[in-house]
Amino acid sequence: MTEPRPEVDVAAPVLEVSDLTVEFRTARGWGVAVDGVDLALRPGRTLAVLGESGSGKSATARAIMGVLPARSGRVSRGQVVLHGRDVLRLPAEERRTVRGAQVGMVFQDALSALNPVLPVGYQIGEGCRVHLGLSRRAARQRAVELLGLVGIPDARRRVDDYPHQFSGGMRQRVMIATALAADPEILIADEPTTALDVTVQAQILQLLAKLQADRQMSLMLITHDMGVVAGMAHDILVMYAGRVVEQGPGDEVFEHPAHPYTRALLDSICTADQKGRPLRVISGQPPDLGNLPSGCTFRTGCPQAADICRTRPPVLQVSHEHFGACHFAGGAS
Repeated sequence: MTEPRPEVDVAAPVLEVSDLTVEFRTARGWGVAVDGVDLALRPGRTLAVLGESGSGKSATARAIMGVLPARSGRVSRGQVVLHGRDVLRLPAEERRTVRGAQVGMVFQDALSALNPVLPVGYQIGEGCRVHLGLSRRAARQRAVELLGLVGIPDARRRVDDYPHQFSGGMRQRVMIATALAADPEILIADEPTTALDVTVQAQILQLLAKLQADRQMSLMLITHDMGVVAGMAHDILVMYAGRVVEQGPGDEVFEHPAHPYTRALLDSICTADQKGRPLRVISGQPPDLGNLPSGCTFRTGCPQAADICRTRPPVLQVSHEHFGACHFAGGAS
């Protein structure tokens, strides 16, 4: 289990995303995968982005980073404002200076994300050379320091090892070191504990929480596991079928979920007091993004669905910072 998250002051956002819409090319033409997402990242705070596979979490992160596939993915609408500049409008060369230097990213599958034919020290040091202007020798030394920082034993020897020589958990630590190479203000971690055993998951989450607190970084943690972020998230954003259905302070979302989908996710967590009882599941299948139902996209699997749900729900305010995209969200608390 992670340690209790530290309390931090609510400061002005480092990065603000508004009306972000992402499309991917399909056999039927361009299809919307992310539909009008709004979010904000604040220094020293962890934003957990939750939702099942296909909800648009990773596409949102890749759009922020500017690493959507060149020919099959595009941002069709919206803004990503970093320190007053919309990075989506920057020239390609200038956007490359933002990636790594100001915003770092830890990808899901470290083995695929790391170059198999280059030593890990070279890959970590590349960001130092490009963004910090370090010499090869200085970049190598920083790579050793970063490997030690993320808990790689005997870092000075292992800096010349290749990705396949590390275990899954250690490769994930290498990915974190690579993302931190240029000391970014924002770290995006896209399901960083996927395919890791429970003990290693806890170690990685503790490491991310410590690094975030020590450096006062903004951390955007993407996951489909509500339990993973229970002790980490200051703020939570829940996505379903490409849309934000709920967002607010972590404690409020957990204690008073405003959207039926959020409640369904919470109910599906396996806990000790459920022993001997059937595990609750979300009925049906996620909708086809190319053929979404009218109105609320969750209405076909929602136990509260009514005729009004055939119209797209407004975003209703539940409390000062807690919002839900449900016709009935206003009375949730």
